[in-house]
Amino acid sequence: MARATARHLLGNDLVREARRRAGLTQRALAEKAGTTQSAIARLETGRTSPSFETVLSLVRTCGFDLDVMLVERDDSDMWQAEALSGLTPNERLERHSRIVNELLGFRRAGEEVRGGAA
Repeated sequence: MARATARHLLGNDLVREARRRAGLTQRALAEKAGTTQSAIARLETGRTSPSFETVLSLVRTCGFDLDVMLVERDDSDMWQAEALSGLTPNERLERHSRIVNELLGFRRAGEEVRGGAA
């Protein structure tokens, strides 16, 4: 049930955002889409659950398109957090200080290269 709710709220939010970006009132969008203002209001407030096709049609009616794509999941942040969780606070501080110093060294080297090339 929670998935269906999240799905229709996303669709409702997309329609509302597209309408607002297009500078349309609910009534104007309804007229362009061949429906009623009250139907748009019910959709935007979550009282109805639009299909993907309906959301796409309304977004396109507002002059926008909707791109949906699948991307590989990246767990690198979680891996790093788990790795750091085993360190003591002092070890984490020392690690971060070492990284900051390395980055500052890179910055200085870049500035020297730019200064020498000028």
